[in-house]
Amino acid sequence: MQNLEAYISTLLIVVAVATVLVNIIVEVLKKITWDLIPTNLLAFIVAETITLLAFFAICQVRGIPVVWYMVAAAVVLGLIVAYAAMFGFDKLRELIEQLGVIKSRRDQS
Repeated sequence: MQNLEAYISTLLIVVAVATVLVNIIVEVLKKITWDLIPTNLLAFIVAETITLLAFFAICQVRGIPVVWYMVAAAVVLGLIVAYAAMFGFDKLRELIEQLGVIKSRRDQS
């Protein structure tokens, strides 16, 4: 059971780091490729690339044999990272703005 908890915590850390990396890379590349490629497609490509590279790196370091269903799971994980990178930052910013409005209303009362 402890081994499963270690893998899950590692997976969550990898997803969080990958999401932050995708956000940073897309922000930089967005300025370069503004008219050439849609931002969401760019985020998807960067997320899949980073996720698959991280997956293969972890498999190489830990000596885990790569099986087709693990690659499929890494691609699905890349979709999750892409979704978090595309919509997570905007939703987080909206939440912070809403909390600021709620706090300012509470302070006025």
